[in-house]
Amino acid sequence: MSKDRLLSLDVFRGLTIAAMILVNDPGSWSYVYRPLLHAKWHGCTPTDLIFPFFLYMVGMAVSLGKPKTGHDRKLITSKILKRSLYLFLIGLFLNGFPYFELSTFRIPGVLQRIALVFLAIALMHHYFKTRVQIIIGISLLVGYWIIMSFIPVPGIGEPNLEPETNFAAWFDRLFLSGHMWRLSETWDPEGFLSTLPAVVTGLLGIFSGKILFAAENKAQGLGKIFVLGNVLIGIALAWDMTFPINKSLWTSSFVLYTGGIAMNFYGILFWLLDIQKYRSKLTFPFEVFGSNAITAYALSGVLASLFGIISLGDYSIHQVLFDGLVNIFGDNYFASFAYAVGFVTLCYLPILILYRKKIFIKV
Repeated sequence: MSKDRLLSLDVFRGLTIAAMILVNDPGSWSYVYRPLLHAKWHGCTPTDLIFPFFLYMVGMAVSLGKPKTGHDRKLITSKILKRSLYLFLIGLFLNGFPYFELSTFRIPGVLQRIALVFLAIALMHHYFKTRVQIIIGISLLVGYWIIMSFIPVPGIGEPNLEPETNFAAWFDRLFLSGHMWRLSETWDPEGFLSTLPAVVTGLLGIFSGKILFAAENKAQGLGKIFVLGNVLIGIALAWDMTFPINKSLWTSSFVLYTGGIAMNFYGILFWLLDIQKYRSKLTFPFEVFGSNAITAYALSGVLASLFGIISLGDYSIHQVLFDGLVNIFGDNYFASFAYAVGFVTLCYLPILILYRKKIFIKV
């Protein structure tokens, strides 16, 4: 089995990006089916699985690269630094587009977190042994739990996990005040402190890749992945009682819970697509999305902004299309969902053209 091209990894990446675009672009945020929304605070919906799935996939992709030494290590380190920088800058561009108001410019974001996680886990993959990576991962999860649960919040008081008064929110305000998520302004779901446990999500992908891709007997490797994934889910549910599963805080229990689900989900894809060689027209669109995942995500961000500011008569393109769908279906929720599906399809078409022309844009 070639490690250079794994259909399951492409499809997994494509599914995740398509799902990201779907949940980010409803016809109206007032009419969204509950599973397509994030949990209000504690808890986990299907939508909350999307971002950790992508970080987990980043780790699996990193695991395919053989650790470098000597001069090769210097070259790969330079590439890692450049790729992380480019991802971070693209994320900043999407945050600012189209007005780039520097006084309220949001600094954190999805691509920025991906960039930081990729930087950390890729360097660890090439510089540290697996045992050291495991120690670092455990230390990050336990350390984050201690910080959030036991250290008093300066200027606020007792440690807590409330949106505006938890330690992570306070920490981010020290460095990002005025440049955080516009819907809250006092805390950010992709803040800097909560990126530390997110690094472990990427490490879980590396560990899974090492277990699965290096195994001579793929069935045995899969068995280990399924066992480990369900053990992590069990630990997460126990930890949830004292450190709740929370996507916005990226709690340690959230890392283990979503990581365990990702292991099970990817294991099924790997078995179907790379062991059983199952092929279907249903998987092809996700293979296409997965071939240019970051390009698809960036394109969706630009198009969503343009649809919101370009007018057709008295209303934006977005509003005109949504109102048209409401008139067709007579149901606001279904019209909002149909808009999201249509938007995903619109983003898919240029990515399909790139795929047909064998153009794969690597950041």
